[in-house]
Amino acid sequence: MPARREQRMPAKNKTNGMKFPLTREQQLDLYYWMKLNRTLEEQLVRLFRQNKIVGGLYSSLGQEATSVGTAFALQPRDWIAPMIRNVGALLVKGYKPRDIFTQYMARYTSPTLGKDGTSHFGDLQERHVVSPISMLGDLIPVMTGVALAGRYLGQKIVAMTWIGDGGTSTGAFHEGMNFAAAQKAPFVCVIENNQWAYSTPVELQVPLRDLADRAKAYGVAAYMVDGNDALAVYQTAKEAVERCRAGRGPVIIEAKTMRMRGHAQHDAAEYVPKEMFDFWKGRDPIARYEKYLDANKLWTARQRAEIDARIERELKEDLEFAESSPFPPPELAEQGVYCDGCHKIEAHWQRPIEEVTPPKSSVEPVWKVETFGAPDSASAPAGQSAAATDRARPRPAKAKPAALAPVKTKSPNAPARPRARR
Repeated sequence: MPARREQRMPAKNKTNGMKFPLTREQQLDLYYWMKLNRTLEEQLVRLFRQNKIVGGLYSSLGQEATSVGTAFALQPRDWIAPMIRNVGALLVKGYKPRDIFTQYMARYTSPTLGKDGTSHFGDLQERHVVSPISMLGDLIPVMTGVALAGRYLGQKIVAMTWIGDGGTSTGAFHEGMNFAAAQKAPFVCVIENNQWAYSTPVELQVPLRDLADRAKAYGVAAYMVDGNDALAVYQTAKEAVERCRAGRGPVIIEAKTMRMRGHAQHDAAEYVPKEMFDFWKGRDPIARYEKYLDANKLWTARQRAEIDARIERELKEDLEFAESSPFPPPELAEQGVYCDGCHKIEAHWQRPIEEVTPPKSSVEPVWKVETFGAPDSASAPAGQSAAATDRARPRPAKAKPAALAPVKTKSPNAPARPRARR
């Protein structure tokens, strides 16, 4: 598995107009992670059909560029909280396929020792991964807290999590984003708009065409990007991450993509119009990226074959490891139910503690409130403020999708969105 490379760009490499240039090797890494993501999940599907998976299996087919591209924009010290379709982000963060295999197969060698399934595992010490929370939206306030803690300790980190289009309608999402905005937390929230909240199309559960417009309510920056364009996703995420690291507050990224399978393996997705699947199949993120690498002569047929062979070899070795691993012993069930000193909890200060303790941190408890909260028309004569307010009310503007990658394709919003069958 390739190590994460420092993002330095030798003069001899093509930049293709990128604001945040990537070396040839880094661009090949993007292909490696996406292809590994997909091939790993294809193997998981086979295991599920062989009844070797314990619990559910949730596919990220068609969404690999979003997970990999956003996570690739982070530094090792940054924190993530993935959801069920973010296997690619876990791989970029340093987990191996054997971790995923053993986790889904409930083996004793898994990250949770066989006590949990799917992607419900994390690593707070080395990889800085917070385990998923099944209640959608709850990771927003949690990761806001992680971001604020990092700032308090002087760690200069950025926290990132993902949420689906349906999850943005939860109360926890709104409360968390409002808190992040009020505190100017270095936090990136990636909305994976994969068009379906289980079996409900976006347009039937949200009165917005672009979910990035939700950012207006919190007064935070937002980006909208083609979630099936790996380079566009990376460039957008990198800009959002750097904005957060510079202290400019949280960012929402809406990645428009498509869930190419049902909600889980038990769901045949018969409610999705065939024409919709056909449209998005033509925008497959890996196929598009392969064409980009070919067109820009960033690899040879031999290099591509070597990457694919390495993926096949690594998956074969790790699957053999998983299948030969034992199930957890019965006595493990009573262990780890409560934390009784199993974790050492301590602050990792990277700034003088005196900076955030009195007297240096003390502030005068007097607040200045501009205009005392009154509207601009407060001084107008009675009867005129209503008309003035109506004239001043801003009209909604269409959000412009980010066009950062050199892949020339139509906008994901170009055709009318197919209606769901009733």
